[in-house]
Amino acid sequence: MGGVMCRNIKTLFNFEPPVTDDEVQAAALQFVRKISGFNKPSKANEARFFAAVEAIAAASRELLGALETNAPPRDRLVEANKARERSTRRFPR
Repeated sequence: MGGVMCRNIKTLFNFEPPVTDDEVQAAALQFVRKISGFNKPSKANEARFFAAVEAIAAASRELLGALETNAPPRDRLVEANKARERSTRRFPR
C-alpha cells in the first residue's frame, strides 16, 4: 500500500506503559476525520461518523490485544523525544 500516512495518528503498539483507551479513541477519531474529510460532521452525518469512530476504535483495540512481538516495549518519553527531533529537522525555526 502506498500513500502518505496520516501524521496525527501515532503508533500505539508495544509501549510501556501500555496505550490507553483514550489514545485508541483519539486515533480512531483522527482516522475517520481524515478519510471523511470532516473535522466535525454535519447533523445529518453525525451518527454515522461517530459509529465509524467506535467501530474503528473497537477493531484497533482487538488488533492491539492480538499482536505479538519479541521486541522490548518502546518508552513513551524516548519516542516523544525522537518525534520532536524529527519535527525540528523537518521544520527548522
